[in-house]
Amino acid sequence: MIDQVKKALLEARSGLDSLISNDSSLAKIVKASNMMVNTIKKGGKILSFGNGGSCSDAMHFAEELAGKFRKDRPPIPAFSVSDPSYLTCVSNDYGYESVFSRYVKGFCGQNDCVLGISTSGNSRNVVEAIKAAKELGVGTVTLTGREGSKLEELSDICICTPCGQFADRVQELHIKVIHILIELIEYGVVTK
Repeated sequence: MIDQVKKALLEARSGLDSLISNDSSLAKIVKASNMMVNTIKKGGKILSFGNGGSCSDAMHFAEELAGKFRKDRPPIPAFSVSDPSYLTCVSNDYGYESVFSRYVKGFCGQNDCVLGISTSGNSRNVVEAIKAAKELGVGTVTLTGREGSKLEELSDICICTPCGQFADRVQELHIKVIHILIELIEYGVVTK
């Protein structure tokens, strides 16, 4: 069992080391935070969404911005698509592929930005939401875990964090990126 624990930790460390040494990905994190800071400074808001664990990550991202991360500061307008009654209503009436795009169409404008999260980079409902955002002129940032995904092709900024065979390792890197984005956004909004 200890060997299995070590293997899991070494795989996670390998993914983190890979991300640290990828200057292109690091530059995309900075570029995404700048887009989000500019969104807030223009009076816009940030909408986040994803499925399963990525939904939890989207919620975490939004609550840290609207609440408090490290600094005592005014709330930053961010929210996630996570209301169960909304998700089940739209899924029932329009299909699950429409749950995020319909929200984007209803709540986003040109000064806004979205963060779509999909470990595969190909989740249909996230892809449809990014398409809807692009049609509205909304800035698009995505977090994925596989190179060459549909989201990489569609997004203004796609931060890809490949790691291991399964989604859980990708999600571990996603939460690192999310925390860094929050830190950079908080710094950019409060101090600049």
